[in-house]
Amino acid sequence: MFLPNAHEEKDTAVLLQFIRENPLGLLITGVKSSQDFLQCTHVPCVLDFPEESGESAPNGRLRAHIAKQNPQVKGIVEALENKPNVLDLDDNVLVIFNGTHDHYVTPKYYTETKPDTGKVVPTWNYSAVQVYGKLSLYYDSKTPEAGAFLHKQIRDLSQHTEESIMGYMGGDKPKAWTVEEAPEKYVELLQRNIVGIEIRIEKIQGKFKMSQEMRVGDREGVAEGFAAMGGGDGEGAFEAGQGARFVARCQKAVEDTTHGE
Repeated sequence: MFLPNAHEEKDTAVLLQFIRENPLGLLITGVKSSQDFLQCTHVPCVLDFPEESGESAPNGRLRAHIAKQNPQVKGIVEALENKPNVLDLDDNVLVIFNGTHDHYVTPKYYTETKPDTGKVVPTWNYSAVQVYGKLSLYYDSKTPEAGAFLHKQIRDLSQHTEESIMGYMGGDKPKAWTVEEAPEKYVELLQRNIVGIEIRIEKIQGKFKMSQEMRVGDREGVAEGFAAMGGGDGEGAFEAGQGARFVARCQKAVEDTTHGE
């Protein structure tokens, strides 16, 4: 990831929280096999913070599951000659998490530089976090290790997405759906057709590209421009919630860089 100083986020706690809030990761592997060398799969992940991960993963870990028939899984299994209960890749894998919202930035928003010199071009603002780490594949759900891993992972993921993403906490809101509401035999059947993924985090990087490198008036113009998109043609893109958080990040970029000048 290209990380200009103005865009890089170095606070690990902020990056880990970003993953918690945006759990759909893009898992990328490069494995020599009869499958394509480069493979990627979108996977919702459970993040265990460092304090939850123990000595085996001092930087935290990701837990996920994907279909056993996925070519990415087939390539990993094929590449490893020995087939223990848990398959470990020697090389790092990469997981990319994108923010809930990103958007094109028109030069019209650069309200200081455009009328001054005209030296402005379009860009795209976004936020992303990428993780490098060691992958373990829990392949056979009939083994105790894989069975226990998958049993916990699918329940932890369901709880996180139901409660944190959907807000189903009970009270004035609906109760969260639980795995136990599905027929046991049905869950067992599905579990036999998935594999568990564990990634022990070795490096984490984050980029919040919110026009921080621009002049103060331009940054304000970008934040105001996005904020004004709450109605009319922009309503679909900047409805309450997702768009509001994106605008807040842009406004924070204005405040942070203004205070530093």
